[in-house]
Amino acid sequence: MPNFPSGNTIAEVAALIGDAARANILSALMGGHALTAGELSRYAGVTAQTTSGHLAKLTEGRLIALEKQGRHRYYRLASQEVAHALQGLMTIAADGPKRHHPIGPRDEALRLARTCYDHVAGRLALALADSLSKRGYIVFADGAALMTEKGRRFFSGFGIDVEPAAQSKRPLCRTCLDWSERRPHLAGRIGMALLDRLLELGWLARIPESRALKVTKAGQLGLANTFQLPAGWMDYSAPSRIP
Repeated sequence: MPNFPSGNTIAEVAALIGDAARANILSALMGGHALTAGELSRYAGVTAQTTSGHLAKLTEGRLIALEKQGRHRYYRLASQEVAHALQGLMTIAADGPKRHHPIGPRDEALRLARTCYDHVAGRLALALADSLSKRGYIVFADGAALMTEKGRRFFSGFGIDVEPAAQSKRPLCRTCLDWSERRPHLAGRIGMALLDRLLELGWLARIPESRALKVTKAGQLGLANTFQLPAGWMDYSAPSRIP
């Protein structure tokens, strides 16, 4: 039986996330990769000793998990639920008081395409969601997503297995609110599989030490042809919704 979340337990979890260094650590792990303490120390902007203390607290609070491979130790988010909570906080934070923050290349790259734990976010994710909806492959309604039979044929033809995963309680489709675009994009098992497939094809490439994803030349052509994305979807001056 799960513990009933009292006000005290909610406050304890919030306090763990509420430290700036720990928040930076958790944000770095939203990229979907397990990272070392040294890598997380750079993201946190604190010393290795201080990072070690933060990692111990986050592990004890079950927000992150430790993985050991030989002599190496890696940290990752403990669960999908933690990722969902962080995504919600990012959305709230993005809607907070406006602060002067010049838009630089790093910000533009994150808004264009990035990982949201294990699926794609940003303008690319919204363009894909709009295309899948317009073509009748995915139905988005009331904060939920449903794959149609037409969609199953499309994804199967694209090299993605849409059959139920054994022993997996995770839904095939679900929505995730995009903090930079303020609209839902596609998540769930199909969102994860789509990211993996786009990386496998070389249409997307991970940018080292960043959640940003690079859309390659082959990707620009492949995405346009396969998903019928509009020519201006990468242009920040263009609307993010497909007409």
